[in-house]
Amino acid sequence: MPEVNVQKLAGMSAADRAALVRRSEADLSFFLEKAAPIIEAVRTEGDAALVRFGRELDKSEGLTQEILQAPQSEFDEAFDLVDPEVIEAIRAGIANIRSFHEEQAPEPMWLKEIRPGAFAGDRWTPIDSVALYVPRGKGSFPSVTMMTAVPGSVAKVPNLAIFTPPGPDGKVDAATLVAARLAGVETVYKAGGAQAVAAAAYGTETVKKAHKIVGPGSPWVVAAKRLLASEIDPGLPAGPSEVMILADDTVHGGLAAMDLLIEAEHGPDSSAWLVTSSQRVIDEALAALPVLWAEMTPQRVEFSKAVLCGEAGGIVLAESMDDACAFVNEYAPEHLEIMSEKPFEYLGEIRDAAEVLLGTHTPVSIGNFALGPNAVLPTSKGAKTWGPLSVTDFLRRSSIGYVTEKGYAPLAKTAKTLAEYEGFSSHANAVSALRAKYLKAK
Repeated sequence: MPEVNVQKLAGMSAADRAALVRRSEADLSFFLEKAAPIIEAVRTEGDAALVRFGRELDKSEGLTQEILQAPQSEFDEAFDLVDPEVIEAIRAGIANIRSFHEEQAPEPMWLKEIRPGAFAGDRWTPIDSVALYVPRGKGSFPSVTMMTAVPGSVAKVPNLAIFTPPGPDGKVDAATLVAARLAGVETVYKAGGAQAVAAAAYGTETVKKAHKIVGPGSPWVVAAKRLLASEIDPGLPAGPSEVMILADDTVHGGLAAMDLLIEAEHGPDSSAWLVTSSQRVIDEALAALPVLWAEMTPQRVEFSKAVLCGEAGGIVLAESMDDACAFVNEYAPEHLEIMSEKPFEYLGEIRDAAEVLLGTHTPVSIGNFALGPNAVLPTSKGAKTWGPLSVTDFLRRSSIGYVTEKGYAPLAKTAKTLAEYEGFSSHANAVSALRAKYLKAK
């Protein structure tokens, strides 16, 4: 078997360092080219294209146009198919996610008196329709349904719809349907990949057009979002999973290795790095990995080995923890665990990470499923400018202004002076003596 990728930052060239932070979707040229005809087919053929691609690409022989939207009977059946313990775990996760996002929600409107008689503020209103993408290719993800549907529900979006690939029988993953209903979403379309993004962007005979799409996906989904950005708001850049474990010498390397595998097992296009200044931690992590792999299912072992023994994952030895923190910021990971007995000592040095989980009892598993903060996060360095999916992603913000007669004169003087300087005569006229004339004539 190939060896786990171990790199040393000391003496590394700029080119090699840049290669370490490169993600699997950095070059989308192949996917952009192949997604374009799929998108065009959905635009022109509608439901027929969705059924055809569902059968060809998702291998869903049971998919028909009549069941492109999951019927209510399929929701009802799902509650009988899913183990009660799983349903209870979904309920518990949704409760925590809802509690967090309700606290996060902004005030519907605020106004501040900027100066006497002049008021300005913001008003938040829900986006009319948002598509929620829930992947399925390398597993089933009711947790993604929870993370996308709950903040949309808290934001009171009137039209929320889930898009997820169908299984071979033409049905949706049962736990996903359970999570959807418990989170308050009853519209689920059976479409994945580029064809799902196209359906959300254009609409079809069955699918209602959406204004925005959120949720993580494969490079096919990322490429389609990019191609359709003029038709639908693609939301934050959420591609294949990535994690970085920042560990100091106060922890056992086996613990770091265990959490490194959490996102590495998602698929061969994931990214996963352990970054430390401790050779002991590295040695312990390398010794623990075979033991941990023996406890995993064969498919997840295959995925995680492809990541950790490839170019997008492994172990990085830094010269110091300051150097390690600098590399974290350069990488800007989706998930970051600061694994230390004193994690808050490093938190101040971290600027660029979408999610920061502190200490030895906060693995990504808890962040993904149970804690409450959103686990739909920006990938591929998106953390440098984006944050996690939030209630505000389902809202639109309007600026509000109100000026009374008392507050008008000083603001008009300022506006008129600047308008004349910039050469805008109508701007200037609107706050000149002409306005006073019309106001008196009412």
